[in-house]
Amino acid sequence: MLIKTYGFAVYGIEAIQITIETNVGKGINFFLVGLPDSAVKESHQRIKAAFTNTLLKFPRKEVTINMAPADIRKEGSAYDLSIAVGILAASEQIDSENIANYVIMGELSLDGGLRPIKGALSMAIKAKELGFKGFILPEQNAQEVSIVEGLEIYGIKKITEVVDFFNGEIELTPVQFIPEEHEEVYGEFAIDFSDVKGQENVKRALEIAACGGHNILLIGPPGSGKTMLAKRLPSILPPLTTAEAMETTKIHSVAGLVGANKGLLTKRPFRSPHHTVSDVALVGGGSNPKPGEISLAHNGILFLDELPEYKRQVLEVMRQPLEDRVVSISRAKMSVDYPAGFMLVASMNPSPSGNFYDPNDPNSDPEYIVKRYMNKISGPLMDRIDLHIEVPAVPFEKLSTKEKGESSEIIRKRVVQTRKMQEERFTAIPNLHYNAQLEPKLIEKFCAIDDVGQELLKKAMEKMGLSARSYARILKVARTIADMEASIPILPQHLAEAIQFRSLDRGMAG
Repeated sequence: MLIKTYGFAVYGIEAIQITIETNVGKGINFFLVGLPDSAVKESHQRIKAAFTNTLLKFPRKEVTINMAPADIRKEGSAYDLSIAVGILAASEQIDSENIANYVIMGELSLDGGLRPIKGALSMAIKAKELGFKGFILPEQNAQEVSIVEGLEIYGIKKITEVVDFFNGEIELTPVQFIPEEHEEVYGEFAIDFSDVKGQENVKRALEIAACGGHNILLIGPPGSGKTMLAKRLPSILPPLTTAEAMETTKIHSVAGLVGANKGLLTKRPFRSPHHTVSDVALVGGGSNPKPGEISLAHNGILFLDELPEYKRQVLEVMRQPLEDRVVSISRAKMSVDYPAGFMLVASMNPSPSGNFYDPNDPNSDPEYIVKRYMNKISGPLMDRIDLHIEVPAVPFEKLSTKEKGESSEIIRKRVVQTRKMQEERFTAIPNLHYNAQLEPKLIEKFCAIDDVGQELLKKAMEKMGLSARSYARILKVARTIADMEASIPILPQHLAEAIQFRSLDRGMAG
């Protein structure tokens, strides 16, 4: 008897339908074909043990399983349940009438229990697109995919529940999505900007970065608060929209980073890889491509502490994702794309000793050593960072004050308001939500400046030796500063502030 069950393979963050054809005929043997990897081939032993321990019968006949299409490699243990259900239906232990209406995925343990799978949200979205009635999967994944409307989600604990469900002996209740459980609430961050003493100029720059989604580099001596400030940036970013939450959760689901019984991610990611990270770990890839740190930071922040300590090769592979907001990984047999729309927040010391160059201080590093240290970061990469901020050491008077600074909640409300203004401006343009995403053609349209502004920018470019890319970055930052003041035109003072946030260009020009 021939039975078809359905599952999915995930490539990049998109799911591809896999048809599992199971035939039980004369003979005694087991064949599994269709380009399965070792984990899929081992399903035979897991299924046999699970059947024995749940009083189900593995047929003493020839069992042939074909996983189509045969040219796509099937990986992992998530196909255990779909193969097992196919065997049970083909051997007439369960009613096969409704099996084709459901996607069935899950890893079997030897006692018949189910373990969570990776990429469940991508599978559920594709299942809905293809018109399946429901998705049967491990209980631990059910909350993660419950947001997909128009698809019945059944979270189960043991294979016997699936058998009883298809035989009509029990009714399963679909998991319901509860919006309140997935909403982010103000004030839930453990760290707050009110803890920061002084550094008003830096806090202003971080607010600008948050308002426009701009990349930012913090330069200052050890102990000036660079890392502390960067870690507080998520507390002023706007909450994830439902669409952003789904896309972010898809990436984390594919990487296996969504916890058991967890729903959509509610906080923007904050990824902080160590400076020993490899280029594959940062960008993604491998023999079986997986998302890297920059994709896991999608819709959130990638924080690189002590930027010059990272290998130059690792930093250079970020250039294309910073520009295109997507990572393309090509292999001989396939090519996958991962979203990479992240805010880069980096920090560094101004010199190997950690202090700014001072010609009057004999203990400071010589100027040529400082320049050599700065040159560890290439000009093209530096051009892609919108804001360069000097973070000076905090004087004792500021440190000892008991006065609290402005709270993250207050700053965040201003950020949300500014982002809302940008959303409304870009409503007619798909996939454009904030100023940092503006392409060159759109910069001309939305970042127009008057003659006074043109003259100011011309002088700054000549004096600082700015590149064309730096010119575009200044205009985008100036657009954000104008938005923060609810100003429709970009005024000269907005440009002047944006220009002074290119401190590294000043240093290099000097």
